[in-house]
Amino acid sequence: MFTTYQEALDWIHSRLRLGIKPGLKRMEWMMERLGSPETKMKSIHIGGTNGKGSTVTFLRSILQAGGYSVGTFTSPYIEQFNERISVNGRPISDQEILDLTNIIRPLADELEETELGGPTEFEVITAMSFYYFANMQKTDIVLYEVGLGGRFDSTNIIHPLVSIITNIGLDHTNILGNTYEEIAFEKAGIIKEAIPIFTAAKHQGAFQVIKEQAMKKQAPLYHLGDEFSVTQHESKPKGEVFSLELEGEILSGLEISMIGQHQTENAALAVCAALYLQNSGWFNLNAAAIREGLKQAFWPGRFEVLSEHPLIIIDGAHNNEGVTVLVNELSSRYPDQPIDIVFAALRDKPLDQMIGRLDKIASRLSFVSFDYPRAAKAEDLLDLSQSTNKVAVEDWKSYLLEEIQHLPKERILVITGSLYFISEVKPYLCKYLKNIMTSL
Repeated sequence: MFTTYQEALDWIHSRLRLGIKPGLKRMEWMMERLGSPETKMKSIHIGGTNGKGSTVTFLRSILQAGGYSVGTFTSPYIEQFNERISVNGRPISDQEILDLTNIIRPLADELEETELGGPTEFEVITAMSFYYFANMQKTDIVLYEVGLGGRFDSTNIIHPLVSIITNIGLDHTNILGNTYEEIAFEKAGIIKEAIPIFTAAKHQGAFQVIKEQAMKKQAPLYHLGDEFSVTQHESKPKGEVFSLELEGEILSGLEISMIGQHQTENAALAVCAALYLQNSGWFNLNAAAIREGLKQAFWPGRFEVLSEHPLIIIDGAHNNEGVTVLVNELSSRYPDQPIDIVFAALRDKPLDQMIGRLDKIASRLSFVSFDYPRAAKAEDLLDLSQSTNKVAVEDWKSYLLEEIQHLPKERILVITGSLYFISEVKPYLCKYLKNIMTSL
């Protein structure tokens, strides 16, 4: 038995040593011992490469605006571990984490002695979430974000009301496959028999795979650009405005506070799913709830402005697609301003492509290391850059504070890369910036 939150957290993180073990057998084994909690809740399943967390947030916010209690299971976290299991955007308590760990630990120990082997960190956290939402904090619905892939992901034991697949990109190719089609096949593994699937997949080959799987499962398919589309998009200083066309109807003047054209696509997925829930009689969601929910939605670490004077932006552009979106957004919003970029990444990403894109817009490019098993070394990142103004830094904390203190008024500081890096940066910088404001 664990007696403190820190003991519980240390044990959970110790499961990282087991790495990634695709497959559902261990989850099914644990769920059977726990009384099948995954069957005792209404759920929605969200997969894809980029935009999963934002889509979860838009949908949660819409449902909340409609007066419903909404559980979410997401990864990774940005400011605190507890965020991964939340209710109405509020992370569960330290005591609840401790209680859940003490429930799951004996099962993990028992499972370790079987031919299946012990559960991974992600499997442990997923099992905790199922037990929590079924037995400790019942909500009207739970939104489950896929951890990796879909077909063999730990979350893929649920039977959702709706499934969503965001855009598909070339990420985790060492596990999911080297082509868009192979990755799409893994993502499409969350499609269930006769359950509607909404997708924003842009790559034609990837979409074709999703379409084929939907047909096999007789799952109604709604595709961005076909059954629904985003029109009349306009970027605002603090968000986006767009219209959504769906089956002959138009919802015009929809506003979101998250920045980037790609966020209008994630928002469109959420709205379409919400309208399906409404039309199917599962939930009562009117146009006011949809509009209010979209506007109120916030997801940390996604083109998030930490300070306006000086202008400091953090963005979890952790793969090639994410960096492409970031570069396009920076070029569109700040075409004439010099941009200083601080970048850290995991070594198993397409780093040459990502850094090549950053080279084109950065006035100064700083590469940093951070404490994570798969993190790339700053010097290795530096070697991949063609920039004429670049530097490698080991101590990112002191470097960032020095950068902020000497940042000229006309320059922008963008901190980007791995979400694991962003999760360390944000609380550190927020504390520093708060202290500065307090002392003024």
